[in-house]
Amino acid sequence: MGPQPIARKSLSWQQTFVALKHRNYRLWFIGQTVSLIGTWMQTTAQGFLIFQLTHSSVYLGYVGFASGLPSWLFMLYGGVIADRVPRRNLMVITQSVMMILAFILATLTFLNIVQPWHIILLALLLGTANAFDAPARLALVPELVEREDLSNAIALNASMFNLGTVIGPAIAGVAYALAGPAWCFTLNGISFIAVIAALLLMQLPPHIFKARTTSALSDIKEGIRYILTNDIILTVITIVAVTTLFGLALVTLMPAWAVKILGGDATTNGWLQSARGLGALGGALMVAALVHFKVKGKLVAIGSFVLPLCLLLFTFMRWLPLSLATLAGAGLGMIMIFNSSNALVQSQTPDELRGRVMSVYSLIFFGSMPLGALLAGSLAEFIGEPLTGILCATIVLIFAIVIWVFVPKLRQLE
Repeated sequence: MGPQPIARKSLSWQQTFVALKHRNYRLWFIGQTVSLIGTWMQTTAQGFLIFQLTHSSVYLGYVGFASGLPSWLFMLYGGVIADRVPRRNLMVITQSVMMILAFILATLTFLNIVQPWHIILLALLLGTANAFDAPARLALVPELVEREDLSNAIALNASMFNLGTVIGPAIAGVAYALAGPAWCFTLNGISFIAVIAALLLMQLPPHIFKARTTSALSDIKEGIRYILTNDIILTVITIVAVTTLFGLALVTLMPAWAVKILGGDATTNGWLQSARGLGALGGALMVAALVHFKVKGKLVAIGSFVLPLCLLLFTFMRWLPLSLATLAGAGLGMIMIFNSSNALVQSQTPDELRGRVMSVYSLIFFGSMPLGALLAGSLAEFIGEPLTGILCATIVLIFAIVIWVFVPKLRQLE
C-alpha cells in the first residue's frame, strides 16, 4: 500500500457553527440571542438613566456593585442546586424572575417615579436571580451537544452573548433618544419569553442525580478543593479574576465617558457599548472556527495582551470613530480570554462537579465585576475617567506579562 494522505485541519464555515446541528442547542441559541439583546438594551439604558438622574460616576459603580454583590452571597449555593435539580427547570424559574423585575423597572419609569435607589435595589434583585441562573446556564450547555462539539458550543455561546452586545446597546441608544428608557426595559421583559419558550421546547434525556447525604457546605468544599488541586483550572480562573476586576472596569464608566469625554449623549453611549460587542462577536466567531486546532491556551495568553493595549489606546482617543475602533479591539481581546478560559475549565471538569466548579468560575467572573465597578466609579470621582482607565489597563498589562514569563505552560494548553 502506498503512503496514506495526511489529514489536514482547515477552517470551514461548517466547523464554525457545528454545534447548531443539535436541535436543543439551536433552540438555546435562538432563545438566548433574543433575550440577550433585550438584556443589553436594559443594561445600556439603565446606566444612562442613573447617570442622568445623579450626574455622578460613582452611582454607576453603585449599580454595578449592587448587581454583582449577590454573586458573593449566593453563587456557590447556586452551583450546588445546579448539581441537585434539573438545570432547565431551575433556569425557567430564574428567567421568569428576571422578566418580572424588568417589567417592574419599566412601570416605575413609565410613571415617572423611578429613583436611583429603585434602580440599585432592582439591580440587587436581578443579581440574586443571576447568582442561581449562571451556574445552571453554564452547566446546561454540555447537555445540549455531543462532547466533541462542546468547545464549539461554548464558543458560539460567546457569539450570541456578543451579538446581544452589538445589537442591544445600539437599539437602546436610539430607543432611549426617541421614546425614553421605559420602552427599553419593556422590550427586555418581553425578550425573556423567547428563552423561556426555548427551554420548555427542548427534548432532554432524564438526568439522573446521585443521591446525596452530604450538606450543601460539604458539596461546596468539594468543588473548591477540586479547583485548588487542578493547576490548569486555578491558573485560568486567576486570569479571569484579574481581567474582570480591572479589564472590565472601564465598561462601567461608558455613560459618563460618552457625555464628559466625548461630548455625546445616550446614542453615543449605545455606539460605544456596541463597538465593544462587535469586536467581541468577531472574536467569538474566530474562536469558534479555531477550536479544533486546540489553541485555547494561546488564545488566552494573546488576548491578555490585546485587551489592555486596546484599552490604553482608547483612553487617549477623543474622536468617536477611533474610540469605537479601539473598543472593538478590546472586545476582541476580552472574548479571547473569557471564551477560551470557559472552554478550558469545562474540559477539565467531570459532570458530577460541573455545577459547583462553574459556580466558582461564575462567582469570580460576576463577583469581580461589582468590585471593579465600585473601584472604577470611586476612582473616577477623584482622578477622572481617563486616568482611571489608564491605571486599570496598566495593571492588566503587567499581569499579562507576569503570566507570559512565569506560566509558559498556559500557551501549550489545548
